Amino acid sequence: MEDSSARASSELLLRSWRDGTVIDALPAHLRPATRADGYAIQAHLEGAGAGALRGWKIAATSIAGQRHIGVDGPLAGRLLASMVHGDGATLALGANRMRVAEPEFAFVMARDLEPRAEPWPVDEVMARVAALHLAIEVPDSRFADFATAGAAQLVADNACAHQFVLGPEAPPAWRGLDLAAHVVHGRVGERPPREGRGANVLGDPRIALAWIANELSRHGMVLAAGQFVTTGTCMQPLEIAAGDEVVADFGILGRVSLRFAAT
Repeated sequence: MEDSSARASSELLLRSWRDGTVIDALPAHLRPATRADGYAIQAHLEGAGAGALRGWKIAATSIAGQRHIGVDGPLAGRLLASMVHGDGATLALGANRMRVAEPEFAFVMARDLEPRAEPWPVDEVMARVAALHLAIEVPDSRFADFATAGAAQLVADNACAHQFVLGPEAPPAWRGLDLAAHVVHGRVGERPPREGRGANVLGDPRIALAWIANELSRHGMVLAAGQFVTTGTCMQPLEIAAGDEVVADFGILGRVSLRFAAT
């Protein structure tokens, strides 16, 4: 995809985000045909007023997440400074149409994972991790029917990145845990809690982290030191409404929460 077309596609999506509107699809002459085209469009988000690149998200690492947006595998998206909030933040639900919250494991990188010809194995990726944090993502999309938009357009739409709460750092003992078996409970208000576990994230959050390292590598992008990666929902997404409080309890690893403004 030519850079001018990628920029025009990105500007159209950004305008829809700012206006709180939706589109059926990108115009045919600006529509990405491949993931590579989608990432070229997504790259123009940086420098477009949303702040510096803080980290990355992986969409659709669970079967539930894939069904929710109509894809058959993971997608990578950028998390920019304006999207990132601290533990206990109060967020405006606004024009969000997905209306779900997703408890997630987020890794902070200690060293770069640069593009290379051979794949990054899980053990090498984990050797470059500085810390594990607890997180909640609140995704959204600018497509009227995001479940039929297709992977390339959803990548262009930043893999449904919208709002993100980076919670507390987990105690160092996390490195000795079986994260695949680790149970997480998510609760919205006084509704019954929902249970998930790390195995819902591509089999293990560590595997998901290696997936994005290799996805970025394939497309010539660096997963850089200091950036974080949130690895995707570990449970069926939690339905939310204005005024709700969301709490994700990771057991011995800690808790993270957010609240949505009443109006």
